[in-house]
Amino acid sequence: MRILITGVSGFVGSRLVPRLRHDGHELRGFARDAARVAVDVPLVLGDAVSGAGLDAALDGVEVAYFLIHSMEPPPDGDRAAFEARELASAERFATAARAAGVRRIVYLGGLVPTAVAPSAHLASRLVVEQTLLAAVPDPLALRASIVIGAGSRSFRFLVRLIERMPVLALPGWRDFRTQPVDERDVVETVARAATAQLPAGAPRSLDLAGPDVVSYRELIERIRDHMLLDRPVLPFDPPAPASIASRVAAAIAGERHELVGPLMAGLTSDLLPRAGDTAALLDVRLHRLDAAIEHALREWERDEPLAAR
Repeated sequence: MRILITGVSGFVGSRLVPRLRHDGHELRGFARDAARVAVDVPLVLGDAVSGAGLDAALDGVEVAYFLIHSMEPPPDGDRAAFEARELASAERFATAARAAGVRRIVYLGGLVPTAVAPSAHLASRLVVEQTLLAAVPDPLALRASIVIGAGSRSFRFLVRLIERMPVLALPGWRDFRTQPVDERDVVETVARAATAQLPAGAPRSLDLAGPDVVSYRELIERIRDHMLLDRPVLPFDPPAPASIASRVAAAIAGERHELVGPLMAGLTSDLLPRAGDTAALLDVRLHRLDAAIEHALREWERDEPLAAR
């Protein structure tokens, strides 16, 4: 099968290449900058926001992965309209995929809260999902929980905070619950989504989460314990606005606020999967949370040291 992977320079896209190649698929990548692509795959250079290169990239493709997210600041520095950029990229991709006769688009987004209105970036993901699901005959969208892996920006953000803060002062979102998922399970599920034959009437939007339900406090404590660090956790409800708190957290972790701000803005309630067993539907066995954390830290250490490990 001929498959296109957009976002091939990202942590999921780059890991997807060898997994799909193992299944014998003919692969093609789509990227803005060849220098950022670390895997060996034929490339079409272009830009989904402007539409440049999409026709060539999608030519003859049966399944197309849409793994493009606008969490990074654009080249012109205008952060305010990231929703508009996301929608533009989704609409241009949908139009080009439809014209090319693509059978399936696989989209990877994030879990969406059910008890409260989604934050701006999660709402934008929903609009992208709806746009792509309407574009081709046999689409599939996956909404992943927080990913535990050496290449996951969310996981790396938490690890850096634990390393650099002698006391882990956690605001109100510490008590909200989620179901983190192992990076290996995400890659396996996304890979199987290319050829999965869903039962008649099955939803085209599926939630992917791990088997363990934990609060964010429990998640941070488990990562801390695997790092062999003694970091007391204290409840802390800062008087400063959340936007200021997220900037401070980003500075401590050495991460861009363009990533951290939207992520922390989405921590307003539990973030749990909807009903349905996506892993069983796609025949994927899930790793437990402790195994996921240990594997992620071990993989991280192959390239760079971690404190007290």
